[in-house]
Amino acid sequence: MYSHGSESLIKQAREIQESELQRFYGRLVKLLQGKEFGRETVDSLQRLQLILTATKYTRTLPAELQRRLFSLLSSPVEQLQVLSSAVLRETLPPSGKELNYTENIGQLNTHTAALLLSQVCSNLHCERLKFSHSLFSAPLAIDHLTLLSKKLVDWLRYASITQGGGASSGGFFIGPRSRQPVPIAELDGTVSGDFFTVLCVGQGFTEDQWMNVYSFSMLHHWLLTYHSVSSDDRSEVEGSVVSMVSATSSSSRLLPPKERLREKAFQYCLRLIEQSDRMAQKRTDADLQKACLVEAVCILNTVCVEEVSLVYRSFPCVKALFGRLNSDLTFARVLLPVAQFYLNHGEMVAVDCESVWKLVFGRFPAELYNDPFLAHELLRFLRLNLQNLQLRVPQYSRSFPNLLKFLAWDSPAVVDDFVDLLPSLVTTDTAVELLHTLLDLPCLSATLVLQLRCAHTVATEATCSPISEAGGQALHSLDAFRSTKFRGLFLYLLRTEAGSDRLSMLHELLAEAADWPRVAHCAQTVPVMLHIFFNTIITIADEKLLASLILAMLERSTLLLNLPIYIKEIHRVFSCHLLRLCKLHPYVVVDQSHVLLEFAGTTANVYSKEEIYTHVVWVLGEYLSVSRDSRCSVKLITSCFESLEAVLFEITSSTPPPGTACPTPRVITTLMSALAKLASRSHDLIPRVSLFLSKLRTVTRGGSVTWCSDEEDLVAIVTRGEELWSLLKTPGVAQSVLTPPPHVTTPQWHRDTNMSMPLQLRTLTSLTHSQ
Repeated sequence: MYSHGSESLIKQAREIQESELQRFYGRLVKLLQGKEFGRETVDSLQRLQLILTATKYTRTLPAELQRRLFSLLSSPVEQLQVLSSAVLRETLPPSGKELNYTENIGQLNTHTAALLLSQVCSNLHCERLKFSHSLFSAPLAIDHLTLLSKKLVDWLRYASITQGGGASSGGFFIGPRSRQPVPIAELDGTVSGDFFTVLCVGQGFTEDQWMNVYSFSMLHHWLLTYHSVSSDDRSEVEGSVVSMVSATSSSSRLLPPKERLREKAFQYCLRLIEQSDRMAQKRTDADLQKACLVEAVCILNTVCVEEVSLVYRSFPCVKALFGRLNSDLTFARVLLPVAQFYLNHGEMVAVDCESVWKLVFGRFPAELYNDPFLAHELLRFLRLNLQNLQLRVPQYSRSFPNLLKFLAWDSPAVVDDFVDLLPSLVTTDTAVELLHTLLDLPCLSATLVLQLRCAHTVATEATCSPISEAGGQALHSLDAFRSTKFRGLFLYLLRTEAGSDRLSMLHELLAEAADWPRVAHCAQTVPVMLHIFFNTIITIADEKLLASLILAMLERSTLLLNLPIYIKEIHRVFSCHLLRLCKLHPYVVVDQSHVLLEFAGTTANVYSKEEIYTHVVWVLGEYLSVSRDSRCSVKLITSCFESLEAVLFEITSSTPPPGTACPTPRVITTLMSALAKLASRSHDLIPRVSLFLSKLRTVTRGGSVTWCSDEEDLVAIVTRGEELWSLLKTPGVAQSVLTPPPHVTTPQWHRDTNMSMPLQLRTLTSLTHSQ
């Protein structure tokens, strides 16, 4: 907490008016035009620094003031260097008037170097370190890169080991101390016996200690940037010598600047890992330890990628860190960089990484699925390392039941991640179970809610009360979740690895969860995931897998959580991809004709699964042809015809079952077209379909019918029937129209995409009538 006086100053700085601010800029420019700078100049610079840091917005200073501040970086008065550097770090250049910090500078002092580093870190993606949105108009010279690296070494490794002034004495803007120096301390309160790091504490910090903290905060980015822009032109022999010096020299002063910085960064990170094992006296310090561990392991990973000899020196420390932390899930975000280290370097040191992947793909998703920060970082880890994980971690593809818990729990937040990840989880071994898992994702979402609620009530030793709807009606899903009778069903949903399928009463038990917001959001995500799934399947599927998937689609079209919109969307996705699979692999229709005919021959499917039923009928009519598959016999065509004929006769001669609507014209016309197509390939069947079509015309002349409530729909159905009846009068023409050549891949005009036949078929119909 700030004192009342400090809060008042900060408030004034934030609320200063633009007109007053411009006048202040003008007065400061006049002060800086003098040859000597007194107390008023220092006070004005301190006030400017307060104004700039008190607001979250970055201000642009007048060009003249910016130039004057830049000139102060070379002032012999260190306090002016400190102030000007602090001010410039908080500003943006005026538009179109860039300044070049690196011009005419023979030697960079500490504060100019700090300013340069801050600009480097804010422009990591600029080629050759050209700062297009900072105060730089020219690339940073190699000499300056080298000098900055040397400064970083000094700040990181050789900062003071005695405490600075009191914490309330003003930070950088302080005078000399008169008291005796006090050694810095560790987080557990003991006196530090090694060099200063960000995990050291004291009553106050010296300037170089502050620079140590600042340097560590940007060290990882600097190593990545410096590595990418300063080419390493050493020969292999020179590289080997450097590696040997790095590994054996206690001082490392023989190393070039780049390698020396890498070595000091390595030592700094090992020291942080050692310090993290100390018992922090404050909770905030414990959180700082975790944050520093994440950064330290990331830096170790980077330096080991750049210098492989460091892997052997780093690995014992990283391995010990994993052994110390892996049982405590509060360190999960620390253990992800450790997993990255194992993934990058585990093979080099020939270590067994199975325990790491059991943790990452096992306990993390299973127990921390509701931690949004871990979910983001774990999924990001997977996306960044996708290729390596697929090639080197067999546990990855089998872990989809566990990983999908993140999607089931918070679909809107992670759906983009799974758009990238899902294709990598689809293999010939996992595809069928993955399809079932995606369809059960809303059930998994509900089960996770129940699991978390039960865990909470058990932890608080309270009675597990039923979840209630808004109207107050008690829900019994939680009772079922806690019952030993149904425990196996829920454990199947909560499984951590792929295994045997098991699904029966889950949808009934979880029916009450259909209205839960988390479940509803999850259900909206499933169609998107299914599209990605099937798009991937097309690239890997073999004959056996296609057969299994078609069977699964037809079976699961009935077994879905009772969410009407969800069911409708799933049927639409199934229909779309059933057509795609059959178009790419027509042989599958003959292979799976028994399954398809069983589905198409079930009259109830007309009313409950109109979308997918219509497409199954279309597929049978389109692809059961000798021109598509030589195995398609007359017997098979006749069997299919009889199944479809029975369904069409039943739905056009009876009233729909109670509680169901009349079949849509699309279903009826698709059935009629399929019968006509099959009859055109087996002419013995033409009289049967012609008889039905003629009776249809006769029946509808009597007025309304019970199976079609809309007059316009009835007219469309009759019109289609007349067109087909007329076409079948000339079997040769019918066969050429209704059975296109197999090599034709473009959409045909006869396909049933509309309610009435296109112009060409109507023209043929008129010709047959005229005869």
